[in-house]
Amino acid sequence: MANKGPSYGMSHEVQSKIENKYDEELEERLVEWIIVQCGPDVGLPDRGRLGFQVWLKNGVILSKLVNSLYPDGSKPVKVPENPPSMVFKQMEQVAQFLKAAEDYGVTKTDMFQTVDLFEGKDMAAVQMTLMALGSLAVTKNDGHYREDPNWFMKKAQEHKREFTESQLQEGKHVIGFQMGSNRGASQAGMTGYGRPQQIIS
Repeated sequence: MANKGPSYGMSHEVQSKIENKYDEELEERLVEWIIVQCGPDVGLPDRGRLGFQVWLKNGVILSKLVNSLYPDGSKPVKVPENPPSMVFKQMEQVAQFLKAAEDYGVTKTDMFQTVDLFEGKDMAAVQMTLMALGSLAVTKNDGHYREDPNWFMKKAQEHKREFTESQLQEGKHVIGFQMGSNRGASQAGMTGYGRPQQIIS
């Protein structure tokens, strides 16, 4: 953050609004989940937005988190022995986490951008991605989620409906109200086409 000057005017106002979305209670829950899911060797961050950002910034903990949701032998992200110190390597690690999270099922709209985390631009978006990941893990219920399932809301499951051929045929004869209705319409008071209107003086 030291390489970024202060925000002025409009950009300062926008940044303040983004920062106000950050939830410190949610931070506590997410930290606890990550530690249970990955093991105590991930350490504990300093409290607050900056501590949370620094903890996750190099992408290693995020990578361990997404890997913990997969069975042994099919981990999607390669985690380096030593945390990367070069900026581009750290950003690459975060990008690998994002790709793995998307493959796991997190939608693009729930996904933070690398700069949101790396520059601390939108840590609320980072929280949202982690919430979406947790919700998916609970919903999948495949034995890899390791915390209280009530911590995250289950995602709505797709409910496919099957129709018989005769039901589909019947549906073709029904005109939905979104097509409009001609009920109550009449031609009363209309003149025939091409006939001039009679003006009575």
